[in-house]
Amino acid sequence: MGAPLFALRVTGSPSRRPVLTRQGEKEGDVENTWSFMRGAMHAADAPKGLHKGTIRRVFRFTGPHRGKLVVFLLLTMISSVLVVSTPLLAGQVVDAIVGGHDVSLVVWLAVAIAGVAILDAGLGLAERWQSSRIGEGLIYDLRRAVFEHVQRMPVAFFTRTRTGALVSRLNNDVMGAQRAFTSTLAGLVTNVIQLVLSVAVMMTLSWQVTALAMVLLPIFVLPARRMGKRMADLQRESAGLNASMTTQMTERFSAPGATLVKLFGHPRAEADEFGGRAARVRDIGIRTAMLTRWFMTSLTLVSALAQALVYGLGGYLAITGSLAPGTVVALALLLTRLYSPLTALANVRVDVMTALVSFERVFEVLDLEPMISEARSPRTVPDGGVSVTLEDVRFGYPAADKVSLASLEEVAVLDQRGGQEVLHGVSFRAEPGQMVALVGSSGAGKSTIASLVPRLYDVESGAVRLSDVDVRELSFDALRDTVGVVTQDGHLFHDTIRANLAYPRPSATDEEIWAALRQARLSDLVSSLPDGLETVVGERGYRLSGGERQRLTIARLLLAQPRVVILDEATAHLDSESEVAVQEALTSALAGRTAIVIAHRLSTVRAADQILVVEDGRIVERGDHESLLEAGGRYADLYRTQFATQPATAA
Repeated sequence: MGAPLFALRVTGSPSRRPVLTRQGEKEGDVENTWSFMRGAMHAADAPKGLHKGTIRRVFRFTGPHRGKLVVFLLLTMISSVLVVSTPLLAGQVVDAIVGGHDVSLVVWLAVAIAGVAILDAGLGLAERWQSSRIGEGLIYDLRRAVFEHVQRMPVAFFTRTRTGALVSRLNNDVMGAQRAFTSTLAGLVTNVIQLVLSVAVMMTLSWQVTALAMVLLPIFVLPARRMGKRMADLQRESAGLNASMTTQMTERFSAPGATLVKLFGHPRAEADEFGGRAARVRDIGIRTAMLTRWFMTSLTLVSALAQALVYGLGGYLAITGSLAPGTVVALALLLTRLYSPLTALANVRVDVMTALVSFERVFEVLDLEPMISEARSPRTVPDGGVSVTLEDVRFGYPAADKVSLASLEEVAVLDQRGGQEVLHGVSFRAEPGQMVALVGSSGAGKSTIASLVPRLYDVESGAVRLSDVDVRELSFDALRDTVGVVTQDGHLFHDTIRANLAYPRPSATDEEIWAALRQARLSDLVSSLPDGLETVVGERGYRLSGGERQRLTIARLLLAQPRVVILDEATAHLDSESEVAVQEALTSALAGRTAIVIAHRLSTVRAADQILVVEDGRIVERGDHESLLEAGGRYADLYRTQFATQPATAA
């Protein structure tokens, strides 16, 4: 015999429109099964609750895209109606053939089926274009909002937050939020419409066959829930192992980490540890593949049994004259439109909640208020030389709950310590063009004092002034233009020398860049490199020596041309030759500028106009080098400790 009449190919998207082949197999089963399995797997990690107002806030955030959303939903609704209309047309074709109608009727029905397919294809393209515009627009809005917000956070936020956790908010959670509209919402509308229309049409065609088809639904849905739990456990373990492998690779493949492994590590033990995790991931992959195949086979069997029941009862009713043959075919085709939406809708709450949690995690970052904000009517620093004044400054580092989130630190509860005062009534003034040195024991508060001038933190009481203007009244741009800082680690981006130097002044010309390099005693080195200014310095500048990195940061400072310079242990950890080169560069950097210099090596601050000795957050001595030595106090003790001559010992 020829191919059965019900082996009609129904075109459309395989994700929601199964295709019947000659053997009656559904080519869309794989995609449908994977979609359902993903939902079932999410159920194991389904959130228990959300903050009130999250949904309302989501729709406020998506305001600019609401017009596109309406168009997208209309296209989805029309496409869903077309999906249900195709089986009815197919049934009419069968009735026309069996009833011996004029061939023109069959031809026109075939043309109608083709027209529906073409229209559906066009709608699918329009639907995809619209969803892409919404999804990518939403991703852009969320990423831009989070990135801009994070840039406004204080330094304390970054000292506590794990970078990977923060990046995850910009990637995974933003993508999860986007799926709420391009996948979850569209799927919900499509599946509801398909389900309602399919049941309504099937009931009008034959309530007996429809009732029989519904009997097997529990067998179709319930095993999937149990299987989803098992799959979720495996996926959770796999995700944890992959995260551990990623952490191991990130730490070991960075320049400092690789150096540590080379010096002290055990490569074979490292490889065995990594290999053990990778082997478990491999085993989980194999087990997951087999469980998925078993599950798919079971569902295919249940679906085949349901179709057999439909054909059995439908065929009986057709033979007895209670049902037309075409109606049986239409019911069989509509059955596939019934099961797929039901399985998808079984987990729609999980999908919606998961998407909302992604939104909530993004909002969690956006709701973390920056501790430092720009004045509503900011002032600028007067022209000319700039004085730096601290007036009875008291300060304590903020507690974790003021600047961070437990989820970003990847801890259960935030550290409750913090808020204790570390600076106690610090006062001094650096006149324009003067150098003020801060010396003292480690942890005395020197770097904390320096961090208040560029307003990395705000004082709790007292004031920090630039040319008698409180830094809290200045614009952020004015602060960046006025104050330049060189730290002891000399951080550089993984970029070219040109990009790193021009970071504070993107408009800088080559002549200005080379002038800064000459002042920093670095022009000969850069000109000797094959790529010159286009040389990539590597992660954190590790392709350069410590002294070269420091001089490059000094050149960057010179190019920025700040009127106030802060040097925080700029020559720390350098050998004598590098220190000499850096000191020469610093002489150029400090010429004509107000400077605050933090140094442990007292030889570097002898020429300071004023030396402040800081201990336990207080200034305990002040004066120039000679007067402090004559006073015989803490500075004199530090000086004698560093420059005491040790008696020679016999070999």
